[in-house]
Amino acid sequence: MIEKTNSNDIALKVEHVAKSFRLPTEQASGIKQAIINWTKGIKGYKIQQVLRDISFEVKQGDFFGIVGRNGSGKSTLLKLISGIYVPDKGNIAVNGKLVPFIELGVGFNPELTGRENVYLNGALLGFSHDEIDVMYDDIVHFAELEDFMDQKLKNYSSGMQVRLAFSVAIKAQGDILVLDEVLAVGDEAFQRKCNDFFTEIKKDPTKTVILVTHSMDSVKKYCNKAILIKDGEIVVSGNKDDVADRYTLENIQTSASGQTLENDASKYPTGLNERVPLLKVVPCSPLVCKSSDVFKFDVEYEFHEEREAYLAIALHDTKRGGITYDSGDEVMQITKFGKSSMSFEMPLNLFNNGQFRIIVSLRIPRDNDPKHTEMIAFTNDENSCSFVIRDPRNRDYALLSDRAMTITRVGD
Repeated sequence: MIEKTNSNDIALKVEHVAKSFRLPTEQASGIKQAIINWTKGIKGYKIQQVLRDISFEVKQGDFFGIVGRNGSGKSTLLKLISGIYVPDKGNIAVNGKLVPFIELGVGFNPELTGRENVYLNGALLGFSHDEIDVMYDDIVHFAELEDFMDQKLKNYSSGMQVRLAFSVAIKAQGDILVLDEVLAVGDEAFQRKCNDFFTEIKKDPTKTVILVTHSMDSVKKYCNKAILIKDGEIVVSGNKDDVADRYTLENIQTSASGQTLENDASKYPTGLNERVPLLKVVPCSPLVCKSSDVFKFDVEYEFHEEREAYLAIALHDTKRGGITYDSGDEVMQITKFGKSSMSFEMPLNLFNNGQFRIIVSLRIPRDNDPKHTEMIAFTNDENSCSFVIRDPRNRDYALLSDRAMTITRVGD
């Protein structure tokens, strides 16, 4: 159930909340089939447990982040907080006026004007006509739609509709603002305005923001606290950087742990074989790095042929695409045979924020062309190493950081 909390400094308190849904499996086509299903113990549905024993507190003035992969239960939690769903177990206590913004444009009517939709959406959020009168000019000004408010919403572009819907949510004078994946709305200029708004609202001790997002940059930039939900349970709570880094690692591990494929011999993972049954990149540094870090890693291998052989190392940019660096064929000559390892390190000061993967191949000289090598083994996704760079000094778009390279104007 949802109730009011008596504590003045706690805006939201969630205690031991659980939520499940019934998913239909087999429906009876008539009374006879229903009786048969009943005698066989077939219920016609299965229980999906979305949230299990969720507990946390949000204090007044917090910018609180809720993160998790798709299907983790975070959107269900927001709907419980907003009163759209009722919890099966536990309590949710709210102190103040809560303004939920779960989906862009919900409650808007395309046949009404922009002005009428502001009043309609405000009423759905629980505001009176007089309260919306006070907020109206601020909403319209933020949306930059002063000249269009008497046109029907169906004549708005999609960008105009997004700006109006978002402006109603964030400029509504509530105490607790609940936002679900809305920080990337509108064009670049409007996003900058939203960025300025969130920067300012962080300074207001009377305003509380609860944000669900997949952007860990937003979590680190705006939030002062956060939780990470996985399979309906809180796995990390409190420090925003710990939550953001753990979420990033969860994504890296999931993307790299796809089903291991095997070669024609059905004995070795993809990329490996009888000659090289082991080839793996093992990180020695944290997988979430800054540009000032040096990334250290080992390459474990098994190769018993005492002959000329090399490790070739490539760095792939998995976010932007392309090969960032390639060591070449004959850089890392193997000197120990059998089951062994080699250690490496790589400075990261050149790079902007991004996600990267280290891929290694084991190569030997070609019999008919000793000046070139041929690959006899390589690391698949599971045996390669993925890591990310997250540095507040960096940008995200380009590969090279501004500290690594700048273009300067010369002459007139």
